[in-house]
Amino acid sequence: MQAVASIRRGLTIDPAGEEEAPAERFGRLVRESPVVIFARRGCYMAHVMKSLLAAVGAHATVIELEGAAEELAAAEAGGQNAAVPALFVGGAPVGGLEGLMGLHLSGRLVPRLREVGALYV
Repeated sequence: MQAVASIRRGLTIDPAGEEEAPAERFGRLVRESPVVIFARRGCYMAHVMKSLLAAVGAHATVIELEGAAEELAAAEAGGQNAAVPALFVGGAPVGGLEGLMGLHLSGRLVPRLREVGALYV
C-alpha cells in the first residue's frame, strides 16, 4: 500500500513496524485523515475524484492499493456494494465517483467537507 498524496495529520502507513490486517489498516487510515480515496494505481475515476475535491478546496489522501486482498479490504470498509475507488469523508463511506458527484450536485459536499475540517480554502 502506498500513500500518494502528501501526508498530514499524522497519517501512518505502517505504525512502528507492526503488521496489521488489511481491514484494521484501512480503518486506521480512514480515521487518520478527513478525506481518503482508496484506488488502484492509475485509476482515472480516482483522478477525477481528487480533481473535484481540489476544485472545491479539499485535499484528499490517495492510497494506492496493491493486489486483490487490499482491494477487497477497502471495498469491505466501504460497506455493502462498495468497490474501488472508494471515498471516505470524516470516516464515513461516500462511495465511488457517483457518490461524490451526488454529494456535489446536491450541494452537500462543501458543507460536509467543512464539517470534518477538510477545506483548505
